[in-house]
Amino acid sequence: MIYRPLPQPMLPTDHRIRYYTHDHIRSLLDEVDDRGREFGLIFPTLNTKRTPDDRVLVRFGTAPASTLLNLLTLLLAAERRTR
Repeated sequence: MIYRPLPQPMLPTDHRIRYYTHDHIRSLLDEVDDRGREFGLIFPTLNTKRTPDDRVLVRFGTAPASTLLNLLTLLLAAERRTR
């Protein structure tokens, strides 16, 4: 899955986050893990968790999936600046 960066940070309450399935989020976690290593970011316990209302949380802490998308946006921007 290729992630397209957002023009501004996504909020945890953004309705678009509901369209991301558990498999999408797992794929994005793998992408953040791969891209983050280039900058010395290591996430040894990246995982997901569901809430009672079926939202997917990202577990490095208990962050909403929007945090993952915002982090991935920052990593992609950093990659562009270093090339």
